[in-house]
Amino acid sequence: MTDAATSFQDLIASDRPTFQQPWEAEAFALALAAHDRGLFTWSEWAETLGRVLADAGPAGGGVAYYQHWLSALEQITIAKGVASAATLHAVAGAWSDAAAHTPHGQAIAPPALEGITPAV
Repeated sequence: MTDAATSFQDLIASDRPTFQQPWEAEAFALALAAHDRGLFTWSEWAETLGRVLADAGPAGGGVAYYQHWLSALEQITIAKGVASAATLHAVAGAWSDAAAHTPHGQAIAPPALEGITPAV
């Protein structure tokens, strides 16, 4: 077995979760869905994520790895003209407000996004 195959076997046999938090899995899935819909190529993704990680410096600047995925998704979304920085900021604010008004232990209801346009 090759080193890569051994490493993969170790990964799937591990008791350690692949994602530390549910939002990390969602960020991962969002990147896959965006690629599947043709938003970017894997080369574009690798370049964007690589730049974000390089900018963060050693140890990711103390930020969780998938936080860098979110930053890369934001950058590539803006670069491709899918949404503006202002739109992304407004959507993030709407979700933050929804979370702040959701009782502990309950699922956060998707916020109303009236007046927030998806395209620039």
